[in-house]
Amino acid sequence: MSGKLWGGRFSQSPSDTVFALSRSVQFDWCLAPYDLRSSLAHLAVLEKSGLLDADSSKKIRKALKELISEVGEGKFLPAATDEDVHSALERGLTEKLGAVGGALRAGRSRNDQVATDLRLYAIDQMLIIAQLLVDLQDALAKKAQEYFDAPAPGFTHLQHAQPVTLGHELAKHCHALGRDVDRIADWLDRTSVSPLGSGALSGSSLPLMPEESAADLGFASSARNSIDAVSDRDFVAEALFIFAMVGVHISRIGEEWCLWASTEFAWAKVSDAYSTGSSIMPQKRNPDVAELARGKSGRLVGNLTGVLTMLKGLPFAYNRDLQEDKEPLFDSVDTLQLVLPAVTGMVETTTFDRKKMAELAPLGFSLATEIADFLVRAKVPFAQAHEAAGKCVALCETSNRELHELSDSELSQINSSLTGEVRKFLTVDGALSSRTTLGGTSPASVSAQIEHLLGQSEESRRWISDERAAFSAMMSA
Repeated sequence: MSGKLWGGRFSQSPSDTVFALSRSVQFDWCLAPYDLRSSLAHLAVLEKSGLLDADSSKKIRKALKELISEVGEGKFLPAATDEDVHSALERGLTEKLGAVGGALRAGRSRNDQVATDLRLYAIDQMLIIAQLLVDLQDALAKKAQEYFDAPAPGFTHLQHAQPVTLGHELAKHCHALGRDVDRIADWLDRTSVSPLGSGALSGSSLPLMPEESAADLGFASSARNSIDAVSDRDFVAEALFIFAMVGVHISRIGEEWCLWASTEFAWAKVSDAYSTGSSIMPQKRNPDVAELARGKSGRLVGNLTGVLTMLKGLPFAYNRDLQEDKEPLFDSVDTLQLVLPAVTGMVETTTFDRKKMAELAPLGFSLATEIADFLVRAKVPFAQAHEAAGKCVALCETSNRELHELSDSELSQINSSLTGEVRKFLTVDGALSSRTTLGGTSPASVSAQIEHLLGQSEESRRWISDERAAFSAMMSA
């Protein structure tokens, strides 16, 4: 039987090339569970409004439940003649029920159907990704906790800047990932709008109840404009932006891990389980997880760019261009669900060389700011303090010494307020312990920061768990 849902006014079937171009079931089949669940919601409205009698409704409901099991078990699959997931599933219904299987199409178009299915899919997958993000947050926070007091060089412009603790360096990534989780929560609020009942574009003359089908499917509301409902793909573009931003964040983690694991840095040892070797150089230990995390970000950014470009010139309601929203979304979801657990495992199993980091922390005159701060506390204007600290660095460079090796007379010649007392601040431990402001790098501040981060991730876990449980209950209803 043909998987086509239209054709009454056509004298010819589409050419093979047109059918091949139009066919989407090879990638939109993943929408099948969501399509079947939205069909159950639509069926309930058709029955309640009197458009389907109880006997027909009972038969269709039974067949839909059977299809849900068969699709889940891989026993029902699309055929070569099926155009898309919707036509494949209607074929399944009519094979079970005959003509009555087509009754479910009343009051519903593929336009509102696919918009509903895609929202349900996106919500489900977004919650999984939110959970994976919190897992990575926790891994970074716990690793930061392990090294909360470990001195390390801090960098700007990839040059030694000021000493920090490794815990502070690691914890920064938790904040970026936390913003991603926050964006997901905001996205869920905007996406929880049901298009079902909007028809092709103008709503329906049949006595449908969009608010009831929306509630049945767990949406917070039903669409207020049927044209917008079938053509809106903001939720796809916004999801892809979130995924692209996640990609940027894990790419930055990957870049740092690549640097830290290099011979030149030699801070980090990535576990064998998260490294690979070389086909020709037996000594190699390559941080491939970090590199792939960095590389996959380009794919995520590209998917966002592709969808935005597709959307930018579309007129009026549904256009077939919108078929191009799915593959980028599916690809980004699959990519993150593949990459995030690997990055989490890499973080959890990496060890850091405390001695090496501590040795590197003061290099590059990274304690020079301590001289400027010492002078500021002595009421010297910062511009002059900065100038004096710079002169101390210049003197050390010409005489091949470190800052703490300057004599009292040399210090006082540079600035009369600069005394030998400054030397007690010219240590890594002194520099770190003095950075006690909120968000600072002192071990005490970092410890408090990590405690706050772990509390936040626990709170995120609770709402994600609640949302996933509610979604699962809705899907199995």
